Amino acid sequence: MNEVKGSAGLPGTLVFRLGTLGATMSDRFAERIERHRLKPKHVGLLTALGQGSFASQQDLAGQLGVAPSLVVSLADHLETLGAVRRVRDPRDRRRQALTLTDRGHELLAACTAEARALDAELTAHLGESERQALHTALGSLAARAGLPTD
Repeated sequence: MNEVKGSAGLPGTLVFRLGTLGATMSDRFAERIERHRLKPKHVGLLTALGQGSFASQQDLAGQLGVAPSLVVSLADHLETLGAVRRVRDPRDRRRQALTLTDRGHELLAACTAEARALDAELTAHLGESERQALHTALGSLAARAGLPTD
């Protein structure tokens, strides 16, 4: 078993540490983006849309692993902010597709800047080689779990 020496019990497991650290950083990120009237799930939808220019609400639900009704709710809010636009799919008029507006790109850039600032705070005590090793290791774990790595 690959256990770190001296790390007894649940708090010594990587799963526990990553989970609690992730929850803490997610809360801090949520606090920072609140001024943009966004929550992390809104940013997840903006990010998914930022990777492609045109996606149906149904496809996005599958990609994000959430209920279609949640995508509709998130999109409703983002539409009120002027961040997304709904367009009828020209191939199937029953389907709504979402696309980022210029405002959506601005919000996504602002959220990325907030995340990078939190990255810098979190890793301020690490040397450059440690930061790079952490980034590489987390990217490898994310890829293995089927999560986005870019």
